[in-house]
Amino acid sequence: NEKKKSKGKRSPCSPSRVLHIRQIPNGVTGAEVVSLGLPFGKVTNLLMLRGKGQAFLEMASVDAAVSMVNYYTPATPHLHNQPVYIQYSNYKELRTDNQHNQARPQPALQCANAVQHGNLGITSALASEGGVLPSHGSVLRIVVENVFCPVTLDILYQIFSKFGFVLKIVMFHKNNQFQALLQYADAMNAYHAKMSLDGHCIYTGCCTLRIDFSKLTNLTVKYNNDKSRDFTRIDLPFGDGQRTMEASLPTPFATQNTIFPSYTGPPGFAPALGFPQGAALGPFTVTTSAAPGHMTIPGIPGNSVLLVSNLNPEAITPYGLFILFGVYGDVHRVKIMFKKRGIALVQMADATQAQLAINYLNGQRLYGRVMHATLSKYQTIQLPREGQEDKGLTKDYSNSPLHRFKNPCSKNFQNIFPPSATLHLSNIPPSVTVDDLKNLFTSKGSTVKGFKFFQKDCKMALIQLGSVEEAVHALIELHNHDFGENQHLRVSFSKSSI
Repeated sequence: NEKKKSKGKRSPCSPSRVLHIRQIPNGVTGAEVVSLGLPFGKVTNLLMLRGKGQAFLEMASVDAAVSMVNYYTPATPHLHNQPVYIQYSNYKELRTDNQHNQARPQPALQCANAVQHGNLGITSALASEGGVLPSHGSVLRIVVENVFCPVTLDILYQIFSKFGFVLKIVMFHKNNQFQALLQYADAMNAYHAKMSLDGHCIYTGCCTLRIDFSKLTNLTVKYNNDKSRDFTRIDLPFGDGQRTMEASLPTPFATQNTIFPSYTGPPGFAPALGFPQGAALGPFTVTTSAAPGHMTIPGIPGNSVLLVSNLNPEAITPYGLFILFGVYGDVHRVKIMFKKRGIALVQMADATQAQLAINYLNGQRLYGRVMHATLSKYQTIQLPREGQEDKGLTKDYSNSPLHRFKNPCSKNFQNIFPPSATLHLSNIPPSVTVDDLKNLFTSKGSTVKGFKFFQKDCKMALIQLGSVEEAVHALIELHNHDFGENQHLRVSFSKSSI
């Protein structure tokens, strides 16, 4: 009891290299629990509390444990299709010398680590724990469902290379489905990727990944283009987009650990080999931490800074870009170019939000011009130095209370729609009438074509304006409009019309 009391005083959230994992389903093996930790570094110990459905996992370093918690907090991992929950333990290390229930997981642990770190000689010992790892090769078959946003080969590469060296990718449509085959250098990496990513979404609410093992053990790629790529060969022709793919079936582990002998980075993370600069998500940076809650697969490495051009220099402001791009992600900084006022940089919270903003806003009319949005070559927006002339063209919004996606459970994630002539209004005070709202929008130059309050909730309404461009301008002007007494209007694009 004394021990329990003293433990209670410590903050349960202070990082420790020992992680407490809860709600583990019956039948989950030690190696499956270990596999949750392997993409982040070496696992040094495991204690399974089988009767309680819990486990303690010890990582080699606190940094690895922090990366793991940051990764899995917004993207709950699943074992046997059930969510499991991970938090820091009060223990700073695990001492498991004489616990009888430790006898079984330990071989799995040594094995999994050995495989992770390149020694495949003892994979068979994994089988001794009762078929811990299914017999599988290093090729995954990926089906993407609900494809409402574009999924490129580069996006797949960036997601899957978090789990190991991606050698080859081939994309195709089959049975009206978007599918891909992806080959790792190592079958263990394929296993971790399937365990971690199956069932998750690339973007919040769409592009769901369904992953299983392919019967193929080697992909033959003839062309390096936007549909197929062999990252081990930069000499392949671009081709005409027509790929042929041949399957050969050598022994499953034949090619392992020969492709990248010189790579010495953190285990389980791919170097940026053969990754073309300026591809879908810009220059490649490996990152294991993620701002919680930004998307289901957090922290896709890539660029989060957008280059926005063909703007109307008379009308555009940093605040206007902050509000408009803020519909699709949390905007941290905005910079309008001092000498070319028609060009701006917009820094989003992460690469996925940057991609969403491009998908929805590139080609949108704004203040009479068609705006272009693409990824910038800059990784961050520098704030002006003291005394440097800037005329208020660079603004930092990283701590703004107006971010829509700070809360990982926010409904805003489900309500991301393209710009439309109909706006969704919420947070309307009871004293505000239909005429008040119509007059408010008319005063900002909008033509009001229709209006209706929600029947169940008079705090919300739809308002239809003369055009999509009018609605974009009205959203910029009136989102967060102050009705007095700290009541602020919220404006979003609606998917319905009146």
